[in-house]
Parts: sequence; structure tokens; C-alpha cells
Amino acid sequence: MTRDILNLLLLPLCALLCQCGSASAGKSWVYKFAPGKTAIVIRGRAVPPANAPADVLRAISAGNRICTKPYRRGGGHAHFEDSAYDCSGTVSYVLHAAGQLDEPSVSGAFRSYGRSGKGKWITVYARRGHVFMEVAGLRLDTGYSDADSDGPRWSSHSRPTKGYTMRHPTGL
Repeated sequence: MTRDILNLLLLPLCALLCQCGSASAGKSWVYKFAPGKTAIVIRGRAVPPANAPADVLRAISAGNRICTKPYRRGGGHAHFEDSAYDCSGTVSYVLHAAGQLDEPSVSGAFRSYGRSGKGKWITVYARRGHVFMEVAGLRLDTGYSDADSDGPRWSSHSRPTKGYTMRHPTGL
């Protein structure tokens, strides 16, 4: 089934099931479903919008490959391919797959990654000690802290962003 047909079939379902709201700059990340512009989560995997650029499709595919992996502090730091990932290993893996990062990075270093502000397709939220990302409107995160993480997961659930810096890859 093509992605266009899949998006059309799932659109009404997603509108009912997704936790939607308005984006609030500065205090919280909030999922806001926009037909044809945002990805959706189905059975833990992200389904991209039909018009997503190739780099975004690669990012979502990479996130889907690791979204069932467990959490391990330092996971994904020595090599992009690993058996478990922490927050920065997750973001590094996805950005690398999208052709936007050459080597794994630590969470604090993402505060100066790419360009400042929210991206059109990909936004990295970084602070000292934690980083997560938004890809086509969905959040890819390992949790709020090391203690509550199960590993990389896609989510449409809101989360606080106070203290985070927003960065994005050039052009995305």
C-alpha cells in the first residue's frame, strides 16, 4: 500500500486518537496533528506524511529501527549501531541516518548543533544532561530522565521544554 493511501486511510483514525493541541513556544512540547504535514504513531512506529523530504524519511526510518531498543547510558556513543541507546545516542543515530551528522555526540553538544530555532521538519531540543528531537511533528525521546527511560520511543505526548535550546539541521 502506498504511503499516500495509508495516510488517507489513517487520517480520520489519527484525528480521533492523537493527543492534539497547540504548540506552545518555550514551556512545553505539544503534538499538533496537521493532515499531510505531521507523522503519526501506529503500534509504536512513526508513519511519515506523504510529502516529507528524503532526509526526513530516512530519519523516521532510522527512528523506527531503534524505537524498540532498550536504554543504556552511553548507548550509541562509540558507534552509531548499538544494542541500546541513550538520549544523545538516539538523536545522533537518527541525524546520521538523515545525512545530518558525521559522528555521535553528547547531549550538551547539541545545544550548538545546526541552526538556532525550530526547524520545518526536524528540531532538536537540547540541554545539559538530556536531548530529544521532533521529526515531522512527532517526538523521539528516551524519557524525562535516565531513571524513567525504556529507550528510544516515538510519542505524541506533551513534555516540558523549560531550559531546552531548540536547534535544527540547515534546510530542515
